[in-house]
Amino acid sequence: MNLDLPPLSRTARYLVAVSGGRDSVALLHALIEAGFTRLIVCHLDHGLRARASAADARFVASLARRLGLELETEKIDAAKVARETGESIETAARHARYAFFARVARRRRCRTLFLAHHAGDQVETVLFNLFRGSGRAGLGGMSADSERIEGGVRLRLLRPLLGVWREEIDAYLTQNGWTFREDASNESRQHTRNRIRHDLIPALEAVFGRDVRGAVWRVAAILRDEETWLSALMGPAQTGAELPTPVLKAQPAAWQRRQILAWLRQNGVPNAGFEEVESVRSLLEPGAVAKVNLPGDRHARRRAKRLFLE
Repeated sequence: MNLDLPPLSRTARYLVAVSGGRDSVALLHALIEAGFTRLIVCHLDHGLRARASAADARFVASLARRLGLELETEKIDAAKVARETGESIETAARHARYAFFARVARRRRCRTLFLAHHAGDQVETVLFNLFRGSGRAGLGGMSADSERIEGGVRLRLLRPLLGVWREEIDAYLTQNGWTFREDASNESRQHTRNRIRHDLIPALEAVFGRDVRGAVWRVAAILRDEETWLSALMGPAQTGAELPTPVLKAQPAAWQRRQILAWLRQNGVPNAGFEEVESVRSLLEPGAVAKVNLPGDRHARRRAKRLFLE
């Protein structure tokens, strides 16, 4: 099974997220086969499946011992976190995972994390983002090598399986006789991604009469490269508390949107997306109101040819 890896020292320490499922187990074995000798296995028990979650944690601990690897594990109540934050369980669990990875990264002084997202996950991500109304960056899906700042920790996220399909992963596991844990929740229609996998993609394939996953994956690859190119052409986004309106007005709408989105995110406006960007852009129109509301009880104002947040 081929891994998409940047140049890396095989003897340095790296974190690897292991749920116990087929994808992460395959990734762990493949990394060991590739010569990585100092992996730190990271497992977060979300507490969502009672005894099954505890069994997953025991399986991962046993696997780490057999492979002679260090282990970092924690347990949370993701359902309780979701109730407290008002997020979906999927979102709360994802945020909790990255917060856990950041804690381990800080404690271990190791900021590079391997994740087991594969080609099928990429397709689901692109379709999910498409129907959320994402722009080019969202439709480019996940990157094989990216960064995420979590809790003040800059994590480097490596996804070496993004070009590998589930069928290849299954064949790799079967060929080597490696066991893994089955997650029954992957079949539940309660989760949006599961509905995309089990309902939407088969429906699209029925309409087109062929496997559409490869086409969606290729679109993501093309848009991801174009996004990198456009970002380089545009240069670094302006930072700081204010944006000059004459500079924005002089640029095309696409440039304005990219600049404003980066500005909102850099200044901590939560869940900034198309609607929020267009709301801020409306401040540039002649005779427009001088204030618009933003998520998180934030506001954007225009005054003296400047946009600022409060």
